[in-house]
Amino acid sequence: MPVTYDLESQKRVYAGWAKIYDRVYQGMLERPQRESVAAACACGRDILEIGVGTGLTLQYFTPESRVIAVDLSLDMLRMAARKVESQKLDHVLGLMVMDACRLGFAAESFDAVTAQFVITLVPDPEQALAEMDRVLKPGGEIVIASRLVDDRDFAAPLWRAVAPLAKAVGWSADFKVSRLTDWAAATGRYETVHVGRGYFRVVRLRKLVSAAAQTTNGSEPLALEA
Repeated sequence: MPVTYDLESQKRVYAGWAKIYDRVYQGMLERPQRESVAAACACGRDILEIGVGTGLTLQYFTPESRVIAVDLSLDMLRMAARKVESQKLDHVLGLMVMDACRLGFAAESFDAVTAQFVITLVPDPEQALAEMDRVLKPGGEIVIASRLVDDRDFAAPLWRAVAPLAKAVGWSADFKVSRLTDWAAATGRYETVHVGRGYFRVVRLRKLVSAAAQTTNGSEPLALEA
């Protein structure tokens, strides 16, 4: 059964965040964002960024990159577009409104897919990962950066305790690293090549083989959305 969720409500929330997002997060997220972008660039030129928001990461890509960036929020993307223009980020080929769980790209289109600070907000993370898998070329990487909890952390019980409060304000305090690594292992097509440390973690999953030209639900690839 398809997952149903209120995309319009999420868009309204992001419209409000767009006005203050850079002031709140630019310094806080720079280290994991730079690390994620560097890992993606090492995989090849064609890169998809999911949940680009206001475009804080776009300046970190190499000039040789060919970046397509998507987000659910048009308000966020408008701010990203201003950065692309003002900073002359010619490596950004497109900014598109798109749902992470329904990517409008053909199979095996990208050398790397990066999703920064978005996987914990997606109502169905496994479906989002399946879509990343579908559009990723063999040998490429899914690069995830977010607030992720390791059950071995001494503070893990604390994060579990505050999870209901965090959820009430739209955050996730107890999204586990193992949710990503277990998904990777279950596919039989991925290996976990890196799990970072610290408050914000970067996780890299490398695609070993591909089910040729198939989508996650067995249908034809979706047409590119404007």
